[in-house]
Amino acid sequence: MTLAKPAFPAPDHDHGRCTADALAHAEAVCEQRAQKFTPIRRQVLGALLSSHRPLGAYEVIDELAKSMARPAPITVYRALDFLMANGLVHRIESRNAYLACAAHDHDATSAVAFLICERCGLVGEIPSGSFAGNLNAAARSSGFAPKLSVVEITGVCTHCQKKS
Repeated sequence: MTLAKPAFPAPDHDHGRCTADALAHAEAVCEQRAQKFTPIRRQVLGALLSSHRPLGAYEVIDELAKSMARPAPITVYRALDFLMANGLVHRIESRNAYLACAAHDHDATSAVAFLICERCGLVGEIPSGSFAGNLNAAARSSGFAPKLSVVEITGVCTHCQKKS
């Protein structure tokens, strides 16, 4: 299987362009779904886009506090819930943190797999539809009704491997 784009951005990638593309995608998704992409939702997504590392809700608050009045936690959690419901942000369960979505071709209920680098903390996202479908089918055959499939794989990213 060949991925359309690398799971991890190159260290010298154009991060400004990466962020602008993700924000434009979020605007398009919200417009298409008749959802409001409010300033706080945009700011929370922008904070998550500040790097390719997952951030906890309080780290998002700290990031936002650099450029605005410190938002209340409930405000950030509501924005995160909205962004997750619209497939723009994922929750990394093992880290209790959030990550801006890197793959823009799935909805909020699609199965995804995260590649979590143990050295640099970057998180890559890859499609997992084929094996997640098999897992969900196995769950359904045992009488279980799966709701969400998230796979987290820890290891070392290609960039860190090259540094070794």
